[in-house]
Amino acid sequence: MIAVIAPTVPNMSFSSHYSTIEVQCKLFSEINPHRLYTSSPFVSSIFSSSSKRKVLPRIASSSASPILDEPTKPVKSTSETALILIRHGESLWNQKNLFTGCVDVPLSHTGVEEAIEAGRRISNIPIDLIYTSSLIRAQMTAMLAMTQHRKKKVPVVVHKENDRAIAWSRIFSKNTTEEVIPVMTAWQLNERMYGELQGLNKKETADKYSKQKVHEWRRSYDIPPPNGESLAMCAERAVAYFKEQIEPQLVAGKNILIAAHGNSLRSIIMHLDKLTSQEVIDLELSTGIPMLYIAKGGKIFRRGSPTCPRTVGVYAFTSSLARYRQQLDNMDG
Repeated sequence: MIAVIAPTVPNMSFSSHYSTIEVQCKLFSEINPHRLYTSSPFVSSIFSSSSKRKVLPRIASSSASPILDEPTKPVKSTSETALILIRHGESLWNQKNLFTGCVDVPLSHTGVEEAIEAGRRISNIPIDLIYTSSLIRAQMTAMLAMTQHRKKKVPVVVHKENDRAIAWSRIFSKNTTEEVIPVMTAWQLNERMYGELQGLNKKETADKYSKQKVHEWRRSYDIPPPNGESLAMCAERAVAYFKEQIEPQLVAGKNILIAAHGNSLRSIIMHLDKLTSQEVIDLELSTGIPMLYIAKGGKIFRRGSPTCPRTVGVYAFTSSLARYRQQLDNMDG
């Protein structure tokens, strides 16, 4: 039997809904504890308490690189920084027209190509930190995109699931550390959880429940599918994580890439662009198309459209980004 990440009690409160989801996520995390929801403090406590003994190598922490620890407490910066949002490339279930939600499905061949193309388009933009969801399609998109970056730094996933994960993933070379970009994974950036629709064919589901009902589940702001999340619920967790973890890093002068999903990114865009609930449900995000925002003077504003054409250099670059690109050109020359 396949476990489903879904609450079992109807008409529950928001907090009750998430406590149920986190308990049931343990079933998935036992299969792959490095990706599904292990960023949740609740689930992390389950894993740490269930371990009978810890066997850790004797490693002097002072000799290890701190680059793969949590980002340091940000200090306000006056510099201009870039924020790039990318919806993951096409997944195998996108290709099959299935509801995916929080099922951990990889990219299709087309999705791989979209991720690489996205990387070409952002290859001239500085990136200091990467945030992805805990789902493989978003992580694949970020990693593949970074293979095209002209700076040639290596994205490395930060593992902090337990003491062993932290100790075993440390880097002991200062030179290597300087060529690494930390990748933070967070379940809060996951796709909206579609409950009992996950794995169902979209057309067949519309035939079964009516097109109007499925449209209501997919395109309303606060009506969830059976035992799933509404967009409002997805927005609550995604925006909270963005404000608490990502926004302070932008303010501190870090250039950031977020690779995530249609609904979690729509939620963040709603926050950044101050969209209404009606405006956000009408927002369409194409797979593999990067969106560029600039953070400066305490404000974040968009410089590239979500519906921009598939061409290189579509963004209106700022002077600082132009200088960064010139530096890359000089290095290549």
